[in-house]
Amino acid sequence: MVNIQPPFQQDLPSFLLLMTLVGFFLMLGELLTRKLGVKPLIVRKVIHLSMGVLMFFIPSMFGSNFYPVVASLFFIVLGLISMKTGFLKSLQGEPVLNDDGKEVISYGPVCFPLVFLLQLLLFWGEHVWIVQTSMLVLGIGDAMAALVGTAVGKGHIEKLTKSPKTVEGSVAMFVSSLLILSVSLFIFRDSFSGGLVGQPLWTLLALALLLALLTTAVEALISYGFDNLFIPLSIAYVLYVLDVNSMVTINGFLLGGLFALLVALFSIKVKFLQNSGATATFLLGTTIFGVGGFVWTVPLLTFYFLSSILSKLGHKRKAKFDLVFEKGSQRDAGQVYANGGVAWFMMVLYSLTGDPYLFFAYLGTLAAVQADTWATEIGTMWPNAKARLITTFKDVAVGTSGGVSIPGTSASFIGSIFICSSAVLMNVPWIGQFGIVQSLLVIGLSGLFASLVDSFFGATVQAQYFDPIRKKVTERTHSIAPDGSRVVNELMKGYHFVNNDLVNTLCALSGSAVAYVVVRNLVFLQ
Repeated sequence: MVNIQPPFQQDLPSFLLLMTLVGFFLMLGELLTRKLGVKPLIVRKVIHLSMGVLMFFIPSMFGSNFYPVVASLFFIVLGLISMKTGFLKSLQGEPVLNDDGKEVISYGPVCFPLVFLLQLLLFWGEHVWIVQTSMLVLGIGDAMAALVGTAVGKGHIEKLTKSPKTVEGSVAMFVSSLLILSVSLFIFRDSFSGGLVGQPLWTLLALALLLALLTTAVEALISYGFDNLFIPLSIAYVLYVLDVNSMVTINGFLLGGLFALLVALFSIKVKFLQNSGATATFLLGTTIFGVGGFVWTVPLLTFYFLSSILSKLGHKRKAKFDLVFEKGSQRDAGQVYANGGVAWFMMVLYSLTGDPYLFFAYLGTLAAVQADTWATEIGTMWPNAKARLITTFKDVAVGTSGGVSIPGTSASFIGSIFICSSAVLMNVPWIGQFGIVQSLLVIGLSGLFASLVDSFFGATVQAQYFDPIRKKVTERTHSIAPDGSRVVNELMKGYHFVNNDLVNTLCALSGSAVAYVVVRNLVFLQ
């Protein structure tokens, strides 16, 4: 619950000291950058590290969270102004280019005070130790990753993120995070109030190891400075849920993380996923497997394995569509987020609220992405299938965005039924209470409806381009010429920002919303 406490008069000197210290670090950074020629990236990360250490001590400096909240708001505004004007060079750093040679904009100077503000509002009080731990990992770990990666990084990790990441930087992030988390969980063990109380030292060290892997994955995968937001939030969520939710056990979470890691490694080995997709799968899988348990895990694995295997089948028949679809059968992080991000969010909401209807929303979103995948795969593999555009019902080539066919539409409904059937086999009590037949129909129709929503957006707003080399319509923004050069494809319809991942996300949201609303209202009517 969001909590803003009234100001304590005795906190005012600490507030003035805090603002003076931060101001001193910023002025020193500007002096080093502008007058002494020190690289902006180095100065920025040193400031980053210093702020993380300073925030660790803030709870011991203040009796209430009022003045720390005020300070956070001030520095959020200062970060926004600096981003707009560039007057604080020590905050913005020097330009970084991505793999395409474009400058990567960093929102880190805004995300850093923003995530501190959020945690102050949510965890001040008996869980303030979570704020201290997560901000110290962000301050030191993220800074070490950037500094080491820049200084000695040689092993660039391919197909991972928009920003260049190195093996050496990720190792520095992991080692520093592991040390900080291990020490923090040991010194704060008297502050635990729930599920973490009384845990043996080796269990806390195992938890620190898994959290270090998670934060390293977040830092490696997320670009544009948003890792400053998601590193502390990921740590805070895990520690909070383990401490307050009696249904989530630390041993179950550790086993879930191990299983998610094995699934990610297996997916790379069999070429189901690219590096970024495997990393995203590890992140989502650890949360769903570790927090949700078998009840939430089995439907996700049903989608993952059935859809991945289906994507690999009929490769020769589908080869002619490889240059039409935006991405191939090896999923990247964007596809994992689009297919599993809404499901992950539903599970997180359930872990915090205990609302059983969210499980049906979870099944609805998995049914949606399964239906969309099966409709595409079966529709393109089916011999002599005929497709029609969903908006006009005119004949279109199979594989056209917005095209629907009888085999593909039938497959979408059948795929949705498989998702709900996996939950039925797990003896989920909520399905028994609502009714097995009713659940199968609701989830099946939710998936079918969502796949039609996907087709509608594909026919209307999804970006489609003309490939001047092969003289074909495609979802790809660029084509490769015979000489190896990249050629920009011309936008024919839709909007540049509406790509296949966004359409898949909207599909997943629609399936989730339909299942949640229908089940909740039917139960109410009963």
